Amino acid sequence: MKYWLMKSEPEEFSIDALAKVGREPWSGVRNYQARNYMMKDMKVGDGILFYHSNTEIPGVVGLAEVVSETYPDPSQFKKKSDYYDPASKPEQPRWWLVDVGFKRKLARTISLDELKAKSEQLGDFALTQRGNRLSVLPVTAAQWKFILSLE
Repeated sequence: MKYWLMKSEPEEFSIDALAKVGREPWSGVRNYQARNYMMKDMKVGDGILFYHSNTEIPGVVGLAEVVSETYPDPSQFKKKSDYYDPASKPEQPRWWLVDVGFKRKLARTISLDELKAKSEQLGDFALTQRGNRLSVLPVTAAQWKFILSLE
């Protein structure tokens, strides 16, 4: 089992929206490294720290899990989609996704500032590294356990 942090702007898709629908395709990822994590490394049952970004208090707000194998992101083929990619073809898709399933909302937001303040305990944590803007990040088992201990 592996662990991940997946970012979403709450106005776009929040932990509450995931709780309501239960399961959702993680569409719209348009970064090759993030795509590769989903396409090559994620497996059904992997844990996800659900992270709200671009909000007053960015941070980890809930838990989810990978609930599907990877498959082509249909938004890349839809001309009216914000995530349309004219260079991507159905026979050779560029962008892939997994479905995520709701596990639970955290009792409180574990803020980015708090995580940065705990950098010594978190070690080489991609989220707190300068310039890292990926929407999908790997999390070690030790980091996962430590972050959840902050709740």
